[in-house]
Amino acid sequence: MNKPLMIGIAGGSGSGKSTVTQELIDLIGAEKVTLIQQDSYYKDQSHLPLEERMKTNYDNPLSFDEALLVDHLKDLKMGKTIQMPQYDYMVHNRKKDFIELKADKIIILEGILILAEESIRDLLDIKVFVDTDADVRIIRRILRDIKERSRSLESIILQYMSTVRPAHLQFVEPSKRYADIIIPEGGYNKVAIDLLVTKIKNVLSQGE
Repeated sequence: MNKPLMIGIAGGSGSGKSTVTQELIDLIGAEKVTLIQQDSYYKDQSHLPLEERMKTNYDNPLSFDEALLVDHLKDLKMGKTIQMPQYDYMVHNRKKDFIELKADKIIILEGILILAEESIRDLLDIKVFVDTDADVRIIRRILRDIKERSRSLESIILQYMSTVRPAHLQFVEPSKRYADIIIPEGGYNKVAIDLLVTKIKNVLSQGE
């Protein structure tokens, strides 16, 4: 049995990773894609009170359960089913329920720090970095956090300046050098996405 093609899509918060991912799914076909978001693998913090969990730096590699994610990626490549965790930003902790996943022909892993970790990079067949100017990224983050996570503008800006921006400069931006493909313009570069889709289809056809 041919192993699934594993694609990593990285980039800063608000860069357009989700836009690129959805474009790929639409163009390739949802029935061929298993999607995993790195955000689902934030560490379980049940042992901490809410006041402590609220201090979590979500942009630091240490906030992720890297070992579990790597194990799950390996299992999927071997054709095994996984129980993927879910994360609740409202309570800053994992949910009690899981999502059962099995690998389709393509596995897409999306997350800000997936190229910063060698153990994850080594499992990826195609590594993509979505490159977007900082002003666009912060505006997108503000709109998302207000709408989806009920955050105040003040708290979003404080978090961006204290943790998001420093972590981007320290971890995310340097990881760009590991990318096979860099997609500029916030995920709306149709030429780059079409070229990526062509590459994916060629790889799939060779395995048939």
